[in-house]
Amino acid sequence: MRILIWHVHGSWTTAFVQGPHTYLVPVTPDRGPDGLGRARTFDWPGSVIELPPERLRETDVDLVVLQRPHEYDLVRRWLGRTPPMVYLEHNAPDGDVPDTRHPVTGLPAGIPLVHVTHFNRLMWDAGSADTAVIEHGIVDPGPRWTGELPHAAVVVNEPVRRGRTTGTDLLSGFARAAPLDVFGMRTEGLAGHLGLPPGRCRSYELVQKDLHTELARRRLYLHPVRWTSLGLSLLEAMHLGMPVVALATTEVAEAVPPGAGVVTNRLDVLADAVRDFVADPLYARTVGEAARAAALARYGLSRFLDDWERLLKEVTR
Repeated sequence: MRILIWHVHGSWTTAFVQGPHTYLVPVTPDRGPDGLGRARTFDWPGSVIELPPERLRETDVDLVVLQRPHEYDLVRRWLGRTPPMVYLEHNAPDGDVPDTRHPVTGLPAGIPLVHVTHFNRLMWDAGSADTAVIEHGIVDPGPRWTGELPHAAVVVNEPVRRGRTTGTDLLSGFARAAPLDVFGMRTEGLAGHLGLPPGRCRSYELVQKDLHTELARRRLYLHPVRWTSLGLSLLEAMHLGMPVVALATTEVAEAVPPGAGVVTNRLDVLADAVRDFVADPLYARTVGEAARAAALARYGLSRFLDDWERLLKEVTR
């Protein structure tokens, strides 16, 4: 198939484009949100082809993957037609949860809605739209964990702006249990925002290939997020062989089974778990190996691509 998809979520798309199709990605001169083109910091295969909007009208497109409400209008304007479509929702709902109405309900009937977690499907109000869940798949980075640094790794973008949503306010407490290394976009100034000395909270902004290497050097992965979809960084850390300490919110309890980490909403238990992993590298290694095995079993790339293949065939039949 020739599948039109916007470059919206780099990590998720990296897994999706590993399939057997040709993936058409819009590109505009400014490489803005509607024309970002091919990823520059992720490894995408040659089957991902950049096309400017003016060339899409003359291009055969078998299916469109929508990810934002306005993309439906872009399809009509840029293609002059409406091929079969699916709407992929990456996020948990905001607003009047659990009564938040999904944007797909404002689009023509017959566009199926695909969620990435069962929690998201449960919490969005999709009206009468057909819904499905295709859980994440990860391009396996390999078992890289060394745990040589007795620190906790956190991955979050814009932690100051997002605040309580990503558990930024909880980091000061965890910093008393172990030094924190926080990776992500716009993490600079986080220590000062939290009133922490630089040695207890360091910020890093790295490209994907360097991120995996640096994550794996930390003793454990800390996931203090209160409300978001299941973070791909959590699943990537598990693939690396990192033990997990996480809040039991959204889909996390499904993703991290017993033995793969410590998952609870008791902050004292989580802080103790951080201390335990920092103090005992062998314990951290053992739990991290279990985390990797669990992630491979549930979030492997082949299962993800097979699930999508079945859905794409149904939609274009």
